[in-house]
Amino acid sequence: MDTKDASVYNATVTGREEINPQLIILRVRPDHQKIDFKPGQFAVLGLLGSEQRVMEGDQEDPPPAPDKLIRRAYSIASASSEKLYLEFFVTLVASGELTPRLFNLKYGGRVFLSPKATGLFTLDRVAPHKSVVLVATGTGLAPYMSMLRTILVNETQRRFVVLHGARFSWDLGYRAELETLARIRPNLTYIPAITRPEADPHFHGQTGRIQTLLAAGQIEKLSGVPLDPAQTDVFLCGNPEMISAVKALLGDKGFVAGKGREEGTIHVEEYW
Repeated sequence: MDTKDASVYNATVTGREEINPQLIILRVRPDHQKIDFKPGQFAVLGLLGSEQRVMEGDQEDPPPAPDKLIRRAYSIASASSEKLYLEFFVTLVASGELTPRLFNLKYGGRVFLSPKATGLFTLDRVAPHKSVVLVATGTGLAPYMSMLRTILVNETQRRFVVLHGARFSWDLGYRAELETLARIRPNLTYIPAITRPEADPHFHGQTGRIQTLLAAGQIEKLSGVPLDPAQTDVFLCGNPEMISAVKALLGDKGFVAGKGREEGTIHVEEYW
């Protein structure tokens, strides 16, 4: 890559953790000032078309122009108080333009990072007295990690429930951290769930699709937090099919989805 191309990069990879071959956690340090953000917001990562892809990525036909900056938005997983880096939870999309290149990044690699974070998927519009249920599939967990890492330091009264679904237990990123948080913070309940238990016999948590578990009342049974819009707000992030099904289920209970800047009791982030 020539110097002119490299000048579009303004951040450095300072950490890379492989959850499994399809999931990574990237830590990225901006070259200059810290990026201020609210937990739940997202930033944009980018790499040039000239960057190498991992072997697991599909062959591109045609490939992008070498000087094209390929950009995508990713929810920030780190606490808003973190000053050294931003953290991102990324899944490999073999047919995608960007993630096969992101997965090829190593420690010290260079990347484009948007100078600002944005998004309305925050706790700002949830009344302080209400419980919060955070529902996610896959990397949809990322904005919730930012919320919990930031808020649970001081918040000991508001009830939080995390319901995280994946195919297998090894796809449940941040599981150890969430289990630890739930042990030391009585106001947090963590509910991991998988949909392929026949291939994962050592997992002893919930099994089945997120919408099935919600319909069966598992949130109430395991946490004591009622799915009542007068007492609880629900956040949804991840697979569009899950989001659609859960919104319908919650609608039957009187929950209403917010739209744009209009407040509701269902908050949705759709970046799939």
